[in-house]
Amino acid sequence: MAARLNEIAAYAGVSVATASRVLNGRPGVAEVTRKNVMTAVDVLGYERPPSLQPRRLGLIGVVIAELDNPIFPLFAQAIERALPSFGYNALLCTRQLGGPAERATIELLQEHGVAGIVFVSGRHSDTLADHAHYYELRDQGVPLAFINGHIPDLDATFVATDDLAGMDLAVRHLLELGHRHIGLATGSSRYVPSTRKLAAFRQAMRGHRTDAVTAEHIGDYSIEGGHAAATDLITRGCTAIVAASDMIALGIIRGVRALNLDVPHDISVLGCDGSPIMSFTDPPLTSLKQPVEQLAAAAVRSLIAEIEGTPRPRNELLFQPELILRGSTGSSHHQ
Repeated sequence: MAARLNEIAAYAGVSVATASRVLNGRPGVAEVTRKNVMTAVDVLGYERPPSLQPRRLGLIGVVIAELDNPIFPLFAQAIERALPSFGYNALLCTRQLGGPAERATIELLQEHGVAGIVFVSGRHSDTLADHAHYYELRDQGVPLAFINGHIPDLDATFVATDDLAGMDLAVRHLLELGHRHIGLATGSSRYVPSTRKLAAFRQAMRGHRTDAVTAEHIGDYSIEGGHAAATDLITRGCTAIVAASDMIALGIIRGVRALNLDVPHDISVLGCDGSPIMSFTDPPLTSLKQPVEQLAAAAVRSLIAEIEGTPRPRNELLFQPELILRGSTGSSHHQ
């Protein structure tokens, strides 16, 4: 390998260190130098590293956090549906907890020659995560699109559900039902969607009723997290709870029943995501439905535009959710 590297560096007229940087896909090398090194690789008959092989048109990588939460398969399906009209297909990777890191997933996609990558609720939504691999991809010229999460100084496409509009719909609905002590159960504030929902909830409560009382529970995005939130928020007097995800909402319903209370007679529960399967829960879950099709279509359109050399403006695009009224919210009996 060392002899091969020396030969490539000599042919390209660069140092061994520079040749190594190019072949390892590292940033900080002039484009003309990068091209000279790759030309040397090709002329000398060596195989390019998988990540530096020409990208095949027709394949878009899709990285999704998990498939346990029913909202994520919906995103996967929506992205897959949006791609063929542009002449592309999806290569789907899930990033399970305890599984390969997102960086390893990206390397796998690059080995398959994807033309661009869409991330759904990945590490980009975690403000404390290391985002270096996204910047490295941009330095390599890989088009990127992100759904539900934001990195302000990253040159990429971002689309998200409008949490401000969503929380306004949720709070107004519960206030109209007569609730005056409303809680919010959300995940860790390290996540962009959590922070946005929390700020939006506070703003909506202030804007609609100055006499209303709020309570907040910061936990995690799981059924267990929802159960813990129910115990906490009901103890603090809440008659209605907004959950930051449908999974949290299902946990809240379980927690309400563990206290020998009823949904919605004693406690109203409202979720966020709006997966169709939530119409079959007991009771059917009132929820803010994410505009999954619109989010997927916008991310795909913007990504394809960049691949084809006509990148769109980098403003984050926000799409309004829809309040789906089902059986888990009802009038307050605690006037």
